[in-house]
Amino acid sequence: MDNTVSLLGRYGPVTVVMVFLALLALETILPLRRRVRPRMGRYRVNLFITAIAFIAGTYIVRRIAFGLAVSCEDGRFGLMYLLDMPAALKFAVGFLLMDLTFYYWHRLNHTVMPLWRFHNVHHVDPDLDVTTSFRFHAVEILLSLGFRAAQVALIGVPPILYAVYELVFTCTTAFHHSNLRLPLWLERRLNRVLVTPRMHGIHHSAVRDETNSNYSVVFSLWDLVHRTLRLDVRQPDIEIGVPAYLGLSDNRALGLIAMPLTRQREYWRYPDGRLSLTRAAFAGQSKTYMRE
Repeated sequence: MDNTVSLLGRYGPVTVVMVFLALLALETILPLRRRVRPRMGRYRVNLFITAIAFIAGTYIVRRIAFGLAVSCEDGRFGLMYLLDMPAALKFAVGFLLMDLTFYYWHRLNHTVMPLWRFHNVHHVDPDLDVTTSFRFHAVEILLSLGFRAAQVALIGVPPILYAVYELVFTCTTAFHHSNLRLPLWLERRLNRVLVTPRMHGIHHSAVRDETNSNYSVVFSLWDLVHRTLRLDVRQPDIEIGVPAYLGLSDNRALGLIAMPLTRQREYWRYPDGRLSLTRAAFAGQSKTYMRE
């Protein structure tokens, strides 16, 4: 197990970079949605925000959470150490519990306003692609430390499970944020299990009711179970972003760092006064049927 964790620590970052670059190339060739802003300007902003978040996540949150996982293993503490079942089944249950609890954490970031102030930095990106994947405010990453500690301690996450889930979590986050157009038949099949670009594109919609859906990270099951799944919106109909923060000046690097600490606008109201709360449903269309 120690060797596996060591290998994941050594080659995991390389895997993430390779996945990221592959998706960056593929979404350029096969874009799902039309871009509304120049690519390079956004890339610079997203790289800046991501770099700061990476420092906070890697050297503070991940280090503490992994250390706690080691402590749980040493002390045989947490749910996983109480279950009497085959190791492979126990690993699968632990993986599912980690993903389920991340669903709840993501949903809290949308419903608890102090958390949303910081999570909003991720959502105000006016385009959605693989560079949006890790564009999170560093304070949001630091605030997640409390959740991470509770998650690891209560589930009793062993180090190997923590390392594997982190790698899968990171790669799937890059995948479902990407602007990659997959054949609709293929994405529908993938989406029966995984969160996909069309599914997560709805989550980044400028319509409030659509943003408040599709919270899952790896498995789409959690949105289905909690009745927060939306697949009924056509990608060409989606405007990416948050209505009150779509101006050019709202997506500059230093402004994004300061934005959660300033007076907040009415998020779902455009500057011209229009509200973006919901849209008319398609006649006879199920909310769980994926559209082009």
